[in-house]
Amino acid sequence: MTTTKTLESTTQPTKDSKEEKNKAFVLEAFEALFNKRDYAAAERFWSPNYIQHSAHIPPGREGLLALIKGVPDNFHYENGLTVANGDYVLLHGRFTGLGLPANWIVVDIVRLENGQLAEHWDVIQDEVTKEASVSGLPMFGDRFPT
Repeated sequence: MTTTKTLESTTQPTKDSKEEKNKAFVLEAFEALFNKRDYAAAERFWSPNYIQHSAHIPPGREGLLALIKGVPDNFHYENGLTVANGDYVLLHGRFTGLGLPANWIVVDIVRLENGQLAEHWDVIQDEVTKEASVSGLPMFGDRFPT
């Protein structure tokens, strides 16, 4: 019985460890590019062959970097939830300071390959105020935007 528990406890953390590392890696990449605007670091995080599926971002790593270079200085990413499944990481977050009428609430899906972000998809919604929310609940976090 002790042997079985030992095997279970050593088998499970390996998967969790990889997924925890993937989550930490993607969060570090998002922090480097979106909040710190560290483009040299971003080039290490994002693959030179990066595939972009977003309707709002030009193709490739260069398209993403060019987009971020053009956003307002107060642009910021805030993460609310990160989930990993193998080499896929999903992030639920808020982008503020876009220069648009509303913040974006986004689910980003990234695929990792060879230690870099290789592919990206997203689902984007405009964040609404309490008055505009039919559910009466915030879309991100525990309070509405101010």
